[in-house]
Amino acid sequence: MQLTKHWAATLDDYAIDLAWSPDSSLLAAASAAGPLSLFASTDGTIRHELPGHGHGTNCLAWQPASSPLLASGGNDGAVKFWDAAAGQHTATAQLGSTWIEHLAWRPAASGSQPSTLNSQFFLAASAGKNLHLLLADGTTRHSFAPAAKTISAIAWQPAGGCLAASHFGGVQLWDADDHVLQKNFPYANGIHALVWSPDSKWLVSGNQDPSVHLWIPEQDIELQMSGYESKVKHLSFDHTSRWLATGGGRDACLWDCTGAGPEGREPAMFPHDAPVCALAFQHAHGLLATASADGVVQLWGPERKQPLRATVKMPHAATKLVWSPDDQLLAIGTEKGAIFVLRCVA
Repeated sequence: MQLTKHWAATLDDYAIDLAWSPDSSLLAAASAAGPLSLFASTDGTIRHELPGHGHGTNCLAWQPASSPLLASGGNDGAVKFWDAAAGQHTATAQLGSTWIEHLAWRPAASGSQPSTLNSQFFLAASAGKNLHLLLADGTTRHSFAPAAKTISAIAWQPAGGCLAASHFGGVQLWDADDHVLQKNFPYANGIHALVWSPDSKWLVSGNQDPSVHLWIPEQDIELQMSGYESKVKHLSFDHTSRWLATGGGRDACLWDCTGAGPEGREPAMFPHDAPVCALAFQHAHGLLATASADGVVQLWGPERKQPLRATVKMPHAATKLVWSPDDQLLAIGTEKGAIFVLRCVA
């Protein structure tokens, strides 16, 4: 297995977010300074340069399916919508003066047809303690009651039925359609990351204490794994929902979530020589990419007796690792604004 350089580009500042279009044809990159760049996946040609957010951009999210609609959130308290094909701004939702830190589109229901997408999709956006659901024309579908503390992460259940939002002190599950509170999970510490398993069974948080906490919302079951070296900010599930990869130290820990779950089990340890700063499983295949603060990126096959498949060295630490939807390309954003797109070759 090899990771070979496909193309590279440079932003004007820290690469704060990367996002592939649903058809894998475009890579959107946000500079912390504010501008957005849309690169062709084939050769890295810049298709469009967009102004983004003048006071800094924080996050990106493509509307699901094959839509060319891209959303961005910034320090100006605005969510902006962009027609990526035309390179044009289409709408703005001004949500106050608080930074927009998290964006997530509601997942497409299985078997959805393109004609129904506009009525089905809406965007969750968090700003401080406030959580909003937005339509693609910039109008607000719903605003939830403010959280007790600043919202630290959001994650849609893959089935699309509810939205999880965390803050210091717990996680709330909001119904996607009638917007009522389904569950409230108290947790007496800070939460840095949220992820659902693809089968919607597990909801997992990476925490400040440092630990990983797991819930099975349908059964009100809770599990916890502790003993990490540092705060757990990076989580990723594989497509089968079996393997949960976590950061929180110099090793990427891989937990087996089959059956009753990982509590009490020993994780597989995928070592680095510096703290893990990003990790990501492929969407439909079994490879895990991990990155550490010394610029090393490694590729792992968890099912193999010798799991390490490839190693490459970047000039700077990664800020993001993002697989293209077709799992062929791995995009890496770095602290110095460099972007590398690597091809995975067997």
